[in-house]
Amino acid sequence: MQEENKRIAREVFAAIDGGNFDKLKELLSDDFSLSSPGSPQPWKKDDLFNGIKTFYASFPDWTHTVDDIIADSDKVVIKLTGRGTQKAIFEDIPPTGKKVTQSAIHIMTLINGKVKEWWAVEDNLGLMTQLGMELKPTKTRK
Repeated sequence: MQEENKRIAREVFAAIDGGNFDKLKELLSDDFSLSSPGSPQPWKKDDLFNGIKTFYASFPDWTHTVDDIIADSDKVVIKLTGRGTQKAIFEDIPPTGKKVTQSAIHIMTLINGKVKEWWAVEDNLGLMTQLGMELKPTKTRK
């Protein structure tokens, strides 16, 4: 079961990178949800598909590399590195043409061969700083 779940998790990222939404839909359960820090509520399938389309419009050459993958029972943990070039506006940042990388950890729960729950932690701050955003302390009054 663990090896099969690892294979399915890898297929999820291959489908995302290939823009194969039919395949991705097959790999997700009907009651699928994705949670991540900073997101006010879990995403459903359509939210995920829209998020992927928006992101890949900005980074059309984005690919995921699975750096490590661990499976135990119905859980799969994936350590990833994403890489791509910003070709269009992203989060109000004009196209920079910069090649960027992003580290991430994803935890999936698979039930009957489909991803039911997905928890994603991605280095969004690192991505944004590579695109030229600056993190500065807020000014305080004396």
